[in-house]
Amino acid sequence: MRTVAAFDFDGTLSSRDNFMRFVKLVAGTGDTLRAAAAASPQLVASRTDKAQRDVAKATVLRHTLRGRREDYLRDLGTRFARLVVERHLNPQVVARLDAHRAAGHELVIVSASLTLYLDPAAALLGIPTVLATEMEVGPDGRLTGEVLGANVRGPEKARRLDAWLGDTPAAVFAYGDSHGDTELLARADHPVLVDKRGRVPTDAAPVPPALAP
Repeated sequence: MRTVAAFDFDGTLSSRDNFMRFVKLVAGTGDTLRAAAAASPQLVASRTDKAQRDVAKATVLRHTLRGRREDYLRDLGTRFARLVVERHLNPQVVARLDAHRAAGHELVIVSASLTLYLDPAAALLGIPTVLATEMEVGPDGRLTGEVLGANVRGPEKARRLDAWLGDTPAAVFAYGDSHGDTELLARADHPVLVDKRGRVPTDAAPVPPALAP
């Protein structure tokens, strides 16, 4: 049976939230603050309706990324990813990633963060598959400001992982740190809830060693 290790990114592999930092890098402080203000009613509503978090995020993205060239944002995302990988990773989670790789397991990131910087971050980390939030690009090569498909958070994480896995049975390790990872962790055979300091619990299921050839 195949073994898969699925990692959330912000707060799990990375020691911080990266989404708003990337938005601020792209749009600047003023436009980011105005976008956050436009989304604030939805954030308030999300206290009782979690789906409003996705609506708030979509509002921020429309205000900050619409009309910007995809090639420019991907170049910026590559430089941003390099900074994150060099300075803002959780060592214990990276150690688990390395153990899964050494055991020959399949590695995948499942994250609500943007593929604009997660694709290059995954490449730097040697993770071949990214299931994350994508932005729609118009025929002129500029972002429309709309999310392509759904925000990869909550139930969407489990749906994306299952769609990627297909019909082949797999033993799944999943790593997450927040309520947005609840469904991903519940779907896993071996869920690992990382704490706010990026620590892996001592009772986490051990990574199986590589099988002898």
